[in-house]
Amino acid sequence: MKFKTALVLAGGAFGTSIGFVLAENFEKVIILVRSKEIYDEINGGENTTYLPGQKLPSSLKAALSWDEVRSLQVGEIEIIVSGLPMSAIDSFCMSNQRELRQLLDEGILMVSLAKGIDHETLKLPDEIYKTHFENYRSQLMYLSGPSFAKEILAKQITIVSIAGEDKVNLLNACDMLGTNFFKALPTTDVKGVLLGGSLKNVIAIAGGIMEGLGYNHNTRAALITRGIVEMLRFGSFFGARPETFYGPSGMGDLILTTTGELSRNKSFGIEIAKGRKAEDIINATKSVVEGYKTTKAAHFLAQRKHINARIFTGLYQVLYEGHDPQEVIQGLMSLPPKFEDE
Repeated sequence: MKFKTALVLAGGAFGTSIGFVLAENFEKVIILVRSKEIYDEINGGENTTYLPGQKLPSSLKAALSWDEVRSLQVGEIEIIVSGLPMSAIDSFCMSNQRELRQLLDEGILMVSLAKGIDHETLKLPDEIYKTHFENYRSQLMYLSGPSFAKEILAKQITIVSIAGEDKVNLLNACDMLGTNFFKALPTTDVKGVLLGGSLKNVIAIAGGIMEGLGYNHNTRAALITRGIVEMLRFGSFFGARPETFYGPSGMGDLILTTTGELSRNKSFGIEIAKGRKAEDIINATKSVVEGYKTTKAAHFLAQRKHINARIFTGLYQVLYEGHDPQEVIQGLMSLPPKFEDE
C-alpha cells in the first residue's frame, strides 16, 4: 500500500464507495458515522442500508467517535473525504471544527463529494466549507462526475473530475484516489465542477418525469441538449469555464443520471410522474435526492440573476407549485422559436 490511513466522513452510498476506492491504496480506511446501525453494518463487511449485497474489504472500518478514529488509524491520516450531503455540511463543521482544524493544520487534504446548491443561502459547497476553513482553502477539493456507487464497488471503470485551487494538492489527491478502475482528473475550475454536479440532478428529475409520462429517446436527447445549454448559463454567471461542462462533472454526469437506472434523482422523477407527492417520496427513502432542493435553489438563483432557465423553472412549478407536468411540457413546447445562441 502506498499510503497509511484515509478518513471518510459519513457512511452513505457514495462515501462508502469512495472508501472502497481508497482501500486499494491505503492500509486503513475509516468511515466516521453517527448511526450505530450503519456502524455495525460496515464493520460486518457490508453497508446493507445503502449498498446491499456489496462486500467491503476488511481494511475498511467504521468509527462512532474521534477517539475511535484515533484508535483505528495506522500511521498518519493523509486524506479526508467528506461524504456529507449539502444539508449536513454546516452543522457538522461547526460541531467538529476543533478536530477538523487539527487535521487540516497538519496539511491533510480534504475532498468533498457534496452536490447541490443551498436553497436558503444559494451557496455552493465550496462557499460553505470556506466559511469554516478559509485559511485552508488550498487543501479543499471537490469531486464530481458520473459515478454510481454500486458500479464503483463492482470495479466498473469510472472517471470523475476533482477541482481545487492548488495544482500540487490536486495531483496528490488524484494519486491517492487513482486505481485501475477509478480515475480522478484534476481541474482548477471549482465552480464549473460544482455547478455541473449540482444542476445535472435537476435535469435528471426532469428526465425521470419525462420517462414516467411515456416519452422516449427523442425526448431524452432533447432534454439533455437543452439542459446543458441552461447549465452553461448558470456557469457563465459564476465565471465557470464552458469546457468544464463538457467533461465528466458536466455532460458525463448529466448523461448518466438521465439515462441510468441507478439514478436516485431520475427514479424520484418517475415517481412524480405517477402523481406521488414529493415529500412522500423523500420520506420513504433513506437516500438523499439532492436534485429536489437544488431545483428550488436554482429557480431562485435564476430569478434573482435573470438567468434564462426554462427547464429549471418548469420543474420548480411541478415540484413546488403543484403544476401538472404535462401542461408544463406543452407550455415549453409552445414557446416561440429562438436562435440557439440567444
